[in-house]
Amino acid sequence: MRLLLMKKQTLGRKASKSRVTDMTQGNPTKLIFSFALPLILGNLGQQLYMITDTVIVGQGVGLDALASLGATDWIYWLVLWPVQFLTQGFAVLITQNIGEGNEKSIRKSITMSAVLCLVIGALVSILFPMFAKPLLYLLKTPADIFDGAHSYVTVMYLGTLIVMAYSMASAVLRAFGDGKTPLIGMIIAAVLNIGLDLLLVMGFKWGIVGAAIATIFSQFVAFSYCLYMISRIPAVSVKRKDWELDTSVMRRLLKLGMPLALSHVAIVIGGIILQFVINGFGSLFIAAFTATNKLYGLLECSAISFGFATATYMGQNWGARNPERIRMGMRSSMKLAAAFSIVISIGMLLFGRYLLLMFISSSDANAPRVLDLAYEYLTIMSVTLLILYALHVYRSAIQGIGNTVIPMIGGLLECAGRVSVALFLPKVMGEYGLFFAETTAWLFSAVFVITSYYVMIRRVSASGAKAETCTCLR
Repeated sequence: MRLLLMKKQTLGRKASKSRVTDMTQGNPTKLIFSFALPLILGNLGQQLYMITDTVIVGQGVGLDALASLGATDWIYWLVLWPVQFLTQGFAVLITQNIGEGNEKSIRKSITMSAVLCLVIGALVSILFPMFAKPLLYLLKTPADIFDGAHSYVTVMYLGTLIVMAYSMASAVLRAFGDGKTPLIGMIIAAVLNIGLDLLLVMGFKWGIVGAAIATIFSQFVAFSYCLYMISRIPAVSVKRKDWELDTSVMRRLLKLGMPLALSHVAIVIGGIILQFVINGFGSLFIAAFTATNKLYGLLECSAISFGFATATYMGQNWGARNPERIRMGMRSSMKLAAAFSIVISIGMLLFGRYLLLMFISSSDANAPRVLDLAYEYLTIMSVTLLILYALHVYRSAIQGIGNTVIPMIGGLLECAGRVSVALFLPKVMGEYGLFFAETTAWLFSAVFVITSYYVMIRRVSASGAKAETCTCLR
């Protein structure tokens, strides 16, 4: 333990001029909030520029184009979510190495993560464009929006390597407790994305393809900035030998990352089945779902941020062998998440209808019907939002201490909840039954994940074991 403290002090001195945050000391609530706040702002920026795509397309091109975007949501998330959560899994090992103060291990886990991201991202970028059309056919995408949906998702698939690179760079920075750099990168990307949207969609008349190009290029700029800032962290002074392949480290990274990626493949498969059912109700219903789903990011962005903050806090304190701070951090994270979820829920109930109007062209004769459907869906998600926030916090806590199997099972249960509603509830309630798919999915997963967390903590308390010798959390 004494050696560990000496290493951490050395790492802390070397990182004193950077934005690194030591989460193993200080008030947990203050640490988690101060770390989560820039992440919230960064995620909000990301959602705003994604919303900008939708607003410009919906207002400038029309409801058919809006429906085309919506028809691609789940089949794009089939790629986006697994690669994002794969990098989160990789970051667990990096975070724990930081908590240990082991610079050699930090560098090796970062370089091997980069190698894996390069290989996986390149393969996905090459292979998935070939599956775009079959996936849209599989979902029975309406003919009037098929071509637009195909063009958009193909461009997004081609940019997967860039998106994965940005996700990994952000994950490395968060592992060091730096939430400010991803925020700045996202602000730069958001401003650039809006400008490119106006130029390519409205100016050059490239339609939704222009929106896709703007998004991918903006992510590349954000990645470049984050990579530059990583290079300035003293503990990441990578040497040539750090790039030598280490299969044992790569196996550990994949062991942490693959369950998270697979869990989100399961979640997306459930969503694809949901999209299949939605498509059967026509393009107006698809447009309504699309409008609400674009606000879903605003509903969830704080939850994701508190999840990232919790995972980093837990990972560093797990690496530092400090179980009591883990318990303190869990209580702090949940209090903050609950407060934010309640405020956001109230805001959406009061102003959600006005926000939805951003996506729906008032000149369209079907606009009132689309708006009513979209607001009903938004209302149901808003009043159950606390479930989603609890799910993110507890799942991230479990990930941070190195268990990614429980989140994987939670993902399977989320898939089961979404599919059960999509297949059966519309038979009883018609199209309105689909509005309960997300809430049911959150509930199925949250009950299991939260229960599992407390079972794990109870085992630690009952055994009286030290964190470094406890196997029930690993």
